[in-house]
Amino acid sequence: MNPRLRFSLVLFLSLALSPAPSLSWKEEEFRNCNQTPFCERARSRTPGSSRLIASKVSLSDGSLVASLVDRDDSSGNPLSLTLTSYQDGVLRLVVDEDPSFDPPRRRFRVPDVVLPEFESSKKLWLQRIAEERIGDDVELSVVVYLNEDYEAVLRRDPFEVFVRERSSKDRVLGLNSHGMFDFEQLRGKKEEGQEWEERFRGNTDSRPHGPQSISFDVSFYGADFVYGIPERAMSLALRPTRGPGIEFSEPYRLFNLDVFEYLHESPFGLYGSIPFMLSHGKGRGSVGFFWLNAAEMQIDVLGEGWDAYNDGKIVLPSSLKRIDTFWMSEAGIVDAFFFVGPGPKDVVRQYTSVTGLPAMPQFFATAYHQCRWNYRDEQDVAEVDAKFDEHDIPYDVLWLDIEHTDGKKYFTWDKVLFPTPAEMQRKLAAEGRHMVTIVDPHIKRDDRYYIHKEATRNGYYVKDASGKDYNGWCWPGSSSYLDMVNPEIRSWWGDKFSLQSYSGSTPSLYIWNDMNEPSVFNGPEVSMPRDAIHCGSVEHREVHNAYGYYFHMATSDGLLKRGDGQDRPFVLSRAMFAGSQRYGAVWTGDNTADWDHLRVSVPMLLTLGLTGMSFSGADVGGYFGNPDPKLLVRWYQLGAYYPFFRGHAHQDTKRREPWLFGERNTELMREAIRVRYSLLPYFYTLFREANTTGVPVLRPLWMEFPSDEVAFDKDDSFMVGNSLLVHGVFNEHAKHVSVYLPGKQSWFDLRTGTPYPGGTTQKLEVSESSIPAFQKAGTIVQRKDRFRRSTAQMVNDPYTLVIALNSSKEAEGELYVDDGKTFDFLSGGFIHRRFVYKEGTLSSYNVAPTASGNARFNTKCEIERIILLGPAGQPKNALVRPGNLKTEVEYGPLQLFGTGSSNVLTIRKPGVRISEDWTIQLS
Repeated sequence: MNPRLRFSLVLFLSLALSPAPSLSWKEEEFRNCNQTPFCERARSRTPGSSRLIASKVSLSDGSLVASLVDRDDSSGNPLSLTLTSYQDGVLRLVVDEDPSFDPPRRRFRVPDVVLPEFESSKKLWLQRIAEERIGDDVELSVVVYLNEDYEAVLRRDPFEVFVRERSSKDRVLGLNSHGMFDFEQLRGKKEEGQEWEERFRGNTDSRPHGPQSISFDVSFYGADFVYGIPERAMSLALRPTRGPGIEFSEPYRLFNLDVFEYLHESPFGLYGSIPFMLSHGKGRGSVGFFWLNAAEMQIDVLGEGWDAYNDGKIVLPSSLKRIDTFWMSEAGIVDAFFFVGPGPKDVVRQYTSVTGLPAMPQFFATAYHQCRWNYRDEQDVAEVDAKFDEHDIPYDVLWLDIEHTDGKKYFTWDKVLFPTPAEMQRKLAAEGRHMVTIVDPHIKRDDRYYIHKEATRNGYYVKDASGKDYNGWCWPGSSSYLDMVNPEIRSWWGDKFSLQSYSGSTPSLYIWNDMNEPSVFNGPEVSMPRDAIHCGSVEHREVHNAYGYYFHMATSDGLLKRGDGQDRPFVLSRAMFAGSQRYGAVWTGDNTADWDHLRVSVPMLLTLGLTGMSFSGADVGGYFGNPDPKLLVRWYQLGAYYPFFRGHAHQDTKRREPWLFGERNTELMREAIRVRYSLLPYFYTLFREANTTGVPVLRPLWMEFPSDEVAFDKDDSFMVGNSLLVHGVFNEHAKHVSVYLPGKQSWFDLRTGTPYPGGTTQKLEVSESSIPAFQKAGTIVQRKDRFRRSTAQMVNDPYTLVIALNSSKEAEGELYVDDGKTFDFLSGGFIHRRFVYKEGTLSSYNVAPTASGNARFNTKCEIERIILLGPAGQPKNALVRPGNLKTEVEYGPLQLFGTGSSNVLTIRKPGVRISEDWTIQLS
């Protein structure tokens, strides 16, 4: 090796393998659009430049099929088009190279993302098609049924697909409405003089199959804003990236990357890629678009006036308000889904009907997690565990990063630092606590390491362009990467999590997948080369964004195998793709301990929720850097409302467990964590709602208030379910915050019970003890207010119901309870109650599908307290039926998370069980 090259490589690797802050984000290390040929080519296209027309339209196997041909050159190979309608307002468009014309190779279709049951049981078998002339078109367009309210149209010339309302004929969503569709078909071997290779920062991509990109425009009609396509650290509503006067010129990039200390306010893609966008407008409601494609994607949101050019063949009703977008991908096929809504929850439900509902977590996983890179040894673990008890701070999970392993070999333990790992876990389990260890996809190339030996012998590694096992660098040094696209390898990997195979593990141990973008320190853009080869001769460029998804899948399936499928797995993943919600939780990666990252965590998590990833969180306190006590306290106060609530820190940071910042700050962080534990019954009910409907735990204001235009671009506050509104404090010196309270009903301060009118912006004085949080009038929130050390000790604790009455003096809410651990809930082992307060009476109803199914799970838990906010009159007694028992009511200050100033009505110890029907009448 050239000595200068050797020195450069050693220097690079020393920097890459060092945890020092020198790894911070550097713009020049990552490609922009101008350095990405497919993006640069696609962006040069203008409206009307597509020459494709649809021909040979017919029905086949219940779908509409057609050929797409060049209107100016009929000698070229056509593309095949398939249009399929599904139940619940879902339309699927597939465009690929026509296999009958013998393309050089089959293009990659992303497997194992679309649910098999969606494809097999939800398809609508089209029986007939209608024809209609649009505008001055010479060719008739084809109209197919979608549902009672919507229909799809295939326009022949110029080629276009759009969905419209059947009654008004107004469009709601369109593809190629501006004629910018381009599909680079695969060609044979390079001709002499052709240059297919691409180079970036010393790396060469051989691109053996040449250019194969796809691009097209998508229009959202009636939209005020568009949202989605995570993951990036910026606003919830996507800002325009192209158009007159727009300086924000980089498109939104979807390319899973390990980005150290990422910047906020950037379109740059981070650890995950979910190519799903949804729009919302006051008049139209919501629609969604999803492109199932795992190659690098770049997406423009086009500003008003971008389409001044018109070739005379684009027919768009000028009266329709719309937002246009432009989608570009390096490879793959068009496998696109249209979701018609019309409400935001409808769109999310339709999307998760395709990609899967979020997994139902175990109860412990919804509580507080304590993590650090790294807790040093078993003594350190024991001391941290004891300190939580000493300071009366609840927690449920303690995490170990890579330093717990033997030489960074996964499924092993450092025999000096962790000599008795099973006993360590059993001690935590005796207190109702759990442990999580890290398992990453890079496998140390050590011939003494049994995982490496098996993977090498079986040919389970991703190959480089020459066909050899790919060798990259990550934490262990020289590493190879398992080809998780292959189901056989995923199954083999899952077996490694058995208690027999994973020595030192116990049933209370769960898993963390990090670095699974995949991260390769010496690879292009800190990742795997695009010309690496997976099973079936699939290039890495085609599957890159789904690599971490398959790794997450394999790990989750491994935990299922471990317990014979009895217990629900818990696996946290950094990388994600469409469908990752089926396999566990995600987090927003290596954030930084500053106020901007605290602020941007809100739109990041809201966007993840909108795109299926309901169980998500951000590292509380910031992963990099040392937060000052004020920032740390504010982060705990906000993080207590994240769906996934974990404190985490880099090994170069100062220790930051909650008791290390003085008595007052410890008190404030303890109080924030206790807020979360008190609200766990409400959170768990919301996780079950997400598990059955796809609707996220954390929601943007407009999801609950879809007609409130002021709420459409609000992302400094959020809804937890339909009942709670939370607003962070994002400035160290803030004395006041302005909080918008949407809707027409009142909102009650969660601490004091003070009512505020809806549809107003309130300037509120900031208190160090809490962040603004409110309960919506007309809702009932369930709590457990006895403070315990962990969730295991809360199981039999009684409940508190907090009833916030609306202007009609009514309210309702739901409570879901199961064993918190197993899959028995799938066969009826749960309690699901609805509480309704109306005309002075609180009633409890069973809303489980069948009463007999509840026999598999029951509880003796009672209601110990009922609090009414905004009561009518001055009732003195409460009559409990059955039993005709009378109990007195009290009036006094609200005592939820502290003592408030408002007088509220409280019913103590009514003696009713959550599992039974009953009424409580005030008189």
